[in-house]
This record gives sequence, structure tokens and C-alpha cells, in this order.
Amino acid sequence: MKTHLRPLPLAMSILLAACASNPTQSPQTPAIQAPQPVVADIAHNVGTINSPAVPKPQADVWEQLRGSFAMNDCDADPAIMDWAHRYTAQPQRFEAQVREIMPHLVYVQQIAAKHGVAGEFALLPWVESHYRSIPGSKNNPAGMWQIMPVTANAMGMRVDKRYDGRLDVPAATDAVMALLRRYQDDLQDWRLTDYAYNAGEFGIRKMVDQHGMPASEPAIPRLPVKRITKEHLIKLLAMACVVRQPERFHVSLPSLPSDQRLVSVDVNRTMPIAQAADHAGMPVDQLKNLNAAFRNGVVDPQAASYLLLPNSQAEKFRLALLQPIDKSDGAQEDTALISSAPMVDQSTTAATTKPTRKAKKQTHTVKSGETLWNIARTYSVDVKQLEHWNNLHGQKLKLGQVLQVSESSGSS
Repeated sequence: MKTHLRPLPLAMSILLAACASNPTQSPQTPAIQAPQPVVADIAHNVGTINSPAVPKPQADVWEQLRGSFAMNDCDADPAIMDWAHRYTAQPQRFEAQVREIMPHLVYVQQIAAKHGVAGEFALLPWVESHYRSIPGSKNNPAGMWQIMPVTANAMGMRVDKRYDGRLDVPAATDAVMALLRRYQDDLQDWRLTDYAYNAGEFGIRKMVDQHGMPASEPAIPRLPVKRITKEHLIKLLAMACVVRQPERFHVSLPSLPSDQRLVSVDVNRTMPIAQAADHAGMPVDQLKNLNAAFRNGVVDPQAASYLLLPNSQAEKFRLALLQPIDKSDGAQEDTALISSAPMVDQSTTAATTKPTRKAKKQTHTVKSGETLWNIARTYSVDVKQLEHWNNLHGQKLKLGQVLQVSESSGSS
């Protein structure tokens, strides 16, 4: 994937499969340039990632989304209906899932519209990750777009211990939509565009050269792709089917209040994530989830000069940044020193802000799909510390299990 680059040579296009490439180690590039930022209230550093411009959303998101659909409807293939029924087998659970991912879905839909990408692809993260910023490890895909390390490498995306651009929602979303637009311009079929995203552009182009362009019928092209690639398209069309006709599946699609819409706010100085959350007046774990690209507990404007925030918190954060830095608590005594630290431990962060915070004992309730590794990353602690505090020693986590994620009051 890449942002606003000319089409890569044929050999390089092999690298641009989001989910089906043999990954290699990504270079630690300093930053990539993205489109101009949404907000210009706070100055940003030259040479950093700036947040992509987002069109002003219309009132009815679902009608806007339906109006941008470009592929087949519910009855085009029995497999589409089958997956649509699977998604909505438990209507209340489905509605809760959609309600949870709505801020991200609306944000992605706006970026898709900006690039002229078919509306179905705003639902692509549902198929890939359910819009979760899944952390990558070693040679695995990462982020809600499930970008492989080799793909990040091909587009010049920075991936290192401090920052993973695949988890940067604004930059990664803009890059994916630019890539999908390029695939469509080349392949002239949105179905093949989805195939290319899953299996790689070079492989799909080779199949088209050998077998010709697929006819409009059947809805799922008869090309010799892998089952997982064909199913990828089916799942995408199934989710679009539910959006087209929610009443057919006895579900209601939620609305998104304007104060919950996601916006990017420029940041002009380094700060701990916990301090940024305090500025925004929101829980630390919520801000971390929205800005998972910062991997060491520090907002680094040299990597990405913005934060993604709910609209309701954005103005408060901007106003906090305009206040003079209070050096009495030592939080901003030396931003260069903070940004150069390899890891920021929760207890270390507390020591450099307000002493009273160090004594608080934090807990975390394990949710579905969570691992000890990503819980440790969320709270900026080491896995070994979590194991020690909770006497785990290799034990598997249980749903609903309560973990201690910071040192207790008496600890040093």
C-alpha cells in the first residue's frame, strides 16, 4: 500500500497484497507524507505524517453509504445471503458490534468518498479486523486494515518499536483508499479490486491476462483464486447487503452523534499518552486505542503530528495545548529525553508528572480477543511485570479476569 504514488513497477506490485504476502523486515523510515491536515490550529513539524483531509460528513451516514455502493446486491449470490444471515444471527449482538465500531466506520467512509472508492470498501475493516487496531508481531499483519510488514515497507511506512504506521488510522486509511483507487483504475472492476487487496495485484492481473476480464455475472467472478480470496469478497458484499436492507435481517443500524465523530488534532510537542489523555479529558486506554501507532506510551510528533480524538474531546485538547507548559511537575522538562526513551513504564511516567498518581493501583478486566502482550502495551508495562503482579507464569487469560496493571500502593 502507498499514498499518492505513481503505480509501482510490476515486480513491486507483488508486495502490495494486504493479507497474502511473504513478509520481510520493514525499514525504520522516519515518516511518510500524507495529505494536508484537517486542523491547522496548532503548528506541526515539517517532515512528519500529517492527518489526511476529511470531507464534511452528511447527516445520514447510512444513506450516504448506500448511495456510494457499486457492487452486487443481496440476491446476487446465495453465499452473500448466507454470510449476511451469519452476521445478523444474533440481532442485538450485531447491533452492539456496529454501535461500537461506528466512529471508525464513519471516518473510513469519509476517506473512501474523498478517493472516489466504492462504498462497500468502507466496510472492509469489518472483514479484516472488525475495525480493531490489532498489534502486529514479527512478520504478522497489523492494524484494522491488516497490513503486512512487506506492504508497509513498499509504501515507505515507518514501523519500529516506538511507532507502527499500520496502526495509524488516518494515515493507513488514506493509504489503503489511495491503493484501492489505483487498483480500480488498473483493473476496472471493483470485484477484482477486492481480490487484489486480498491476494495481490500482480497475481490478479496475471489471471485476467490468462482468462480475460470476468463477466458481470455471476456476481462472484469465476477466476481460479484461492477460497479465502473468494470468501473475502463474499463477506464484504454480505456486510453491504445488511446495510442495504437492515429490516430484512431484523436489525436496526445505529446513528452516530456528532460529538462521537472522530477528528484529528495537530500536536506540536512530545508528551506521554497519559498526559495527552488528561488534556483531552478522556480515559487513557480509550486514547491509546484510537492512537495505537504510538507503541511506547509517548506521543511523538516526529512520527505523526496529530492525535485522533472524538469531536467532544478535540476542542478541550486544543485549548490545553495552547496553555503555557507547567514545568513545575517536570512533565515537559525535556521532551527530547522523553521521545528518545526506548520504553516508557507506567511507574516512570507517574514519577515525571504528579507524585500522587504513582500510588494508584490500576486493574483491567480481560475482554474477548485480548492477550497479555496487547494489555501490557495498552498500559505501557512489560509482559513480565504483568505476569509477576498477577502470578500468571504462562497461564492463559480468561474472559472477565481482572488483572493488576500497575504497582500497588506499597510497591516501590
